Amino acid sequence: MKPEYIVYVLTFLSAVVVLLTRVRLSQARAAGRHQVGMGTVNTHTVCGVLALVLWVYFLATGHDSSWVGIVALFFYWLTALVGLLILMRWAPSRGKHASGTTDDSWSEGPGLSVLAHVGMLVGVLVFTWYFGTHS
Repeated sequence: MKPEYIVYVLTFLSAVVVLLTRVRLSQARAAGRHQVGMGTVNTHTVCGVLALVLWVYFLATGHDSSWVGIVALFFYWLTALVGLLILMRWAPSRGKHASGTTDDSWSEGPGLSVLAHVGMLVGVLVFTWYFGTHS
């Protein structure tokens, strides 16, 4: 299988992760042990959209503009890091004011969030490798 095909699939999946994170966390009471502020969600969305648009442009132009690829990777890394921060909403809390876990209709527990955000991190690692070896 060509590395380009893997990159194309991961690019599509990164768009799904950014979109579903936005939809899932814009609800009044999102799943998790802790609430995530809309500033964090907005940062994840803006960085993800910028990364996706720039990365698709980089891929579509045949890697002619390597600076676009570098900027796209920068925004992908920010998206992945903010996504891992969002994943921390599932971290257990202790103390007398700790709240329980809130589930939603998407899934029970953190499984979907772990898959999405760890998958995004792996995808960004693959994008970085691809950029370094194919530019």
